[in-house]
Amino acid sequence: MKPWKHALIALPLITILVTLHGQVSAHHAFSSEFDITKPIALQGVITRMEWVNPHTWLHMTATMEDGSTEEWMLEGGTPNTLLRAGLTQTILQLGTEIRVRGYQSKDPDCVPKCRGSGRDITLADGRSIFMGSSGVGAPPPENP
Repeated sequence: MKPWKHALIALPLITILVTLHGQVSAHHAFSSEFDITKPIALQGVITRMEWVNPHTWLHMTATMEDGSTEEWMLEGGTPNTLLRAGLTQTILQLGTEIRVRGYQSKDPDCVPKCRGSGRDITLADGRSIFMGSSGVGAPPPENP
């Protein structure tokens, strides 16, 4: 076989492998990034919502017990998981008051924002909706 034919065969295979590697390495187990022994409970307002795969990111300004505020970004499940649970762009609008329970990142550095994994979100009308991931090591949703 001529050398250029090897290249024609190898190029699509290399492209597929690089693409798959990027997708697999972007996803992580819950326990590799978040600490299940460090629960968080935050109350504040939504400042941004990222509907991206493989995880959504909810950004909020949380009001702390002493009255100060902290900026947080909380990882949620996939966009499809949140939509099926009832969390939509209409509900998660900027300025919406929420409470979020979850788990702190293993990296406690809050620069530029504190990070955590959102487990459930409580809306102003009292509805509590599971927003977390069912990934490896993630705590399961609680039964009502």
